Amino acid sequence: MRLLLIRHSQTPTNVRFLMDTAVPGPGLTELGERQAAALPQALADEDIEALYASTLVRTQLTAAPLAAARGLDVRVRDGIRELSAGDLEMLPGHSEHGRKYMETVFAWAAGDTELRMPGGESGAEALARYDAVVAEAAASGASAVAMVSHGAAIRMWTAARADNVDVAFAAARPLDNTGVVILEGSPSDGWKALSWAGAVVTPAGEGGPAGRPVDPV
Repeated sequence: MRLLLIRHSQTPTNVRFLMDTAVPGPGLTELGERQAAALPQALADEDIEALYASTLVRTQLTAAPLAAARGLDVRVRDGIRELSAGDLEMLPGHSEHGRKYMETVFAWAAGDTELRMPGGESGAEALARYDAVVAEAAASGASAVAMVSHGAAIRMWTAARADNVDVAFAAARPLDNTGVVILEGSPSDGWKALSWAGAVVTPAGEGGPAGRPVDPV
């Protein structure tokens, strides 16, 4: 299956650099609405057969123009919502709190899945819910699936599950609004990232990805 993980469009709390992860969350800015409207053209070459969004309003609003253009229903699933900030909710992302959040997220991707976000979920819980939606999509038989999700969740899940993406690579590459990570594979055979925000990902065994230390987002 070809899997497109799309970060939602811009929100007011993105502009303010706040860690806003709770349901239902805010809607989109005017720029965010334009970003969502541009998605159908940006993904014109993708033969998307199924479209998912999280339970947060911003992903559903982002998915709506693509759904309309392709004649698809948006399948809303809680499992692909943003990684809960817990006690860090609505604190500044560009701060020590943001660093703590991202360090926890990438510790999960590195395998420390019993670690818990302060006042929030554990890595095991976050990965299990995301895995469940991906498994549902794979079981549907669709050859290409798009999921409108969230930046930290996409980066964490891809670093944990893609054979050719490590934590350093994902940590060094925040996704802009409507940025897309494209993967290929299956839950049983594993996943390989094909592209990250339009850039080709180096295949495993051909030098491998390189990154820099975690930056807060």
